Amino acid sequence: MFTGIIRELGILEALDGDEEGVRLRVRAPQTAAGTATGDSVALNGVCLTATDVSEGVLTFEAVPETLRRTSLGRLAAGAGLNVEPALRAGDPVGGHIVQGHVDGVGRVISAEPEGEGRRLEVEIAPDLARYVVERGSITLEGVSLTVIDLVPDRFAVALVPHTLGETTLGRLEPGDEVNIEVDVLAKHVERLLEARGQLG
Repeated sequence: MFTGIIRELGILEALDGDEEGVRLRVRAPQTAAGTATGDSVALNGVCLTATDVSEGVLTFEAVPETLRRTSLGRLAAGAGLNVEPALRAGDPVGGHIVQGHVDGVGRVISAEPEGEGRRLEVEIAPDLARYVVERGSITLEGVSLTVIDLVPDRFAVALVPHTLGETTLGRLEPGDEVNIEVDVLAKHVERLLEARGQLG
């Protein structure tokens, strides 16, 4: 489990493989110092297992399903990555509950300055939009954010200066892809209502 609070900006040193799976080598010294082989780490919101940790570099393998559901396979060497190690007992939950299971990939529609921050509008598929509520939580590229505006096919979030400087979100431009994870609590509520026959 994660919280959507990014602990480090990593650098993708290498991405090797094909449609059958890829291996990612990520330089993230701070995270590597507290990570062992077999530990879970979120990269741009995608939960992966570290298969090797050596000299500040973590190695991960992503299977075809992960590549299909996320934008990881389309990254290039040198790309920045939002890195968050898994939540440990006693750690504060600063954002919201994040599983690291990306629900889909959205596309940035606009990224405009707003005061000292930035307003980001993102297109979202209808099957995910039903889980998004204004003032509710959503995860973009692994970052816990609050939805400030919502229409049927898109939503907006506000990025404060700290988020712009400490994550990759400050680099996003219209047309860029973003990994989206909707609030897991919304999905559980829907499932409970379905089980009770309260949804059509």
